[in-house]
Amino acid sequence: MRRSFAAWLFLAPALILLAVFAFWPVLFGSVLAFTDFSLVRPTHWVGFDNFRYIFNNEMFVTGLKNSLVFLLIVPCVQLGAIALAVLVNNQLPGIRMFRAAYYVPVVTTVSVVGIMWGFMFHEQGALNYILGTHIGWLQDDTFALAAIMFVTLWRGLGWYMVMYLAALQSVPQEMQEAAILDGASRWQRFWHITVPMLRPTIMVCTILSVLGALKAYQEVDVLTQGGPMNSTFTALYYAYDQGLKHLKLPRALAASFIVSLICIGIALLCLRYLKPKHR
Repeated sequence: MRRSFAAWLFLAPALILLAVFAFWPVLFGSVLAFTDFSLVRPTHWVGFDNFRYIFNNEMFVTGLKNSLVFLLIVPCVQLGAIALAVLVNNQLPGIRMFRAAYYVPVVTTVSVVGIMWGFMFHEQGALNYILGTHIGWLQDDTFALAAIMFVTLWRGLGWYMVMYLAALQSVPQEMQEAAILDGASRWQRFWHITVPMLRPTIMVCTILSVLGALKAYQEVDVLTQGGPMNSTFTALYYAYDQGLKHLKLPRALAASFIVSLICIGIALLCLRYLKPKHR
């Protein structure tokens, strides 16, 4: 009893902050999604009216589709991060500078990233100069979403690389040495030793990247503001647009509620199918 009390005592400050600034807003916002809440008139219960409205709204449907398309970057960022982690796990000349260079995008603010990539994607920018094209990457509804997805991929690689690097360095060296003595090739050691040891990290990183992809907002706001022709609207950006630009808070909360349900569902699938096996 005394040990449990001490544990809860240490957890209390964090739990109180989470309750006030996370759990209560989520619960209260979920309730308001079923009302016609307004700051200037009494609130009434409207049931699923807000949900029917957003699902009949083309902008939300487009945003939801784009949010699901964003999930395509999840395997790319995970495979790329694992490859980079394996590369920087070697003791090579200048490897620390290489690690730091890949982590710079993680600590760079979104506004700076937006300005930089805005110049890169411009019709007269560096990307078109390298490719020999004249495409307005952020002004063309065919390429705008893909361009934003690439920026998200670029920003996320360094973060997940560090997580996989920490996991790689915790793999017992004795297992690798025993496999070498048994005649295992480099690929066999990676597939049968390294990957199983990485499964807990793969599960966590996959869930985090899935949630990040579904909640994509910052890059859209900085680079395109949902354009051109609403082609880069995501479900969460639709919630921002309705709630803060048009002051339709119940519709914004309904959109956020749907995104939250999708996030929970996909996270549960990841937990089920990526859960590490007993070793």
